[in-house]
Amino acid sequence: MINQIVHVAVHDLVKSESGFGVKLGKGTLAVNKTTQRVVDEMYKLYSRRSSKTHGKFTASGEPCATEQNLKSYVEGGGKDFAVLTGSMMETLAKQAGYRGAAQGGHVFFAHYTRENRHFLLVAIVNDKLGAALTRELDVQDTQYLDIEGFRFAGRINVSGWASSEERYIGFLKGKGDVSEYFKEFLGCETTVQERKDTADLVAALKAFADSQKMSAPDREDFLQRAKSICDRSAKSRQELEFEALANELMPTSPSTLLDVLTDPDLNLNDGFIPNRRVLGSLVRFKAKTELWSLEFERSALSGGKVVFDPDRNTLTLTDLPADLSQELREEFADATDV
Repeated sequence: MINQIVHVAVHDLVKSESGFGVKLGKGTLAVNKTTQRVVDEMYKLYSRRSSKTHGKFTASGEPCATEQNLKSYVEGGGKDFAVLTGSMMETLAKQAGYRGAAQGGHVFFAHYTRENRHFLLVAIVNDKLGAALTRELDVQDTQYLDIEGFRFAGRINVSGWASSEERYIGFLKGKGDVSEYFKEFLGCETTVQERKDTADLVAALKAFADSQKMSAPDREDFLQRAKSICDRSAKSRQELEFEALANELMPTSPSTLLDVLTDPDLNLNDGFIPNRRVLGSLVRFKAKTELWSLEFERSALSGGKVVFDPDRNTLTLTDLPADLSQELREEFADATDV
């Protein structure tokens, strides 16, 4: 999959004793090998970061400044990127001024498409001091963008926003409350929905197990261990961190699982308290009709206590409890006597 760049711009958020100011760069940079490489690297790094939260523009009161600016940009055919990013910089400077520990930096904006969907990526990047060799083989100082070191980044799924999806904004949470100004800058509402977040995680874990082509016993063991880890977080009311989950579940290759859990297109929220009732679906099957309801553990299938016949679309239950068996025998005996 390729990131097709539409527009790129870089501006500066400048911190001084009097507060934060804005230094605007070019309205849009040329799309070349360098800008393509930077966008691709930022996309890759943002995707791999585990500490992400997802949400949507705040629905209370008037639309936030970023939503209003984005709406004007889209309605104008996406042509005036300079106006969009300049307006967003003013909002960013304002929100940064509310946080004493906030820092300045280069603010990187990229409007790109991926699989025919439009995205806006925003990241704050700082310079890093390095060394370079001259043609005369002398060593001299050089400054370069510390792309790998960015702490604040967010992505708006513009197509998802236009089609009223439930979640279309994602951003790095960071530590402490300093990152809150970046959330406020994006105008993102991140109401915690433990049941939905848990259900999304359960679906992702099951899909991962399938993609790894695990044997039935290995898949059952994987999902059971995942449930135990998540249960532990739920019982202690501790937020579940994807990095820790991947390290414990896949100790020899945690990145394999982490790449799935951090995929920004899945919109999985990191750092929530799992819902124990929903976690049961990791190892339990449940169904209900107007005439009956059924629930059984996954181990009942692997252990032969419940047998599924896909051709006849039937389930066979074995080792019925004695009281149920006796009740059924009496029921059928009564029917025979009539």
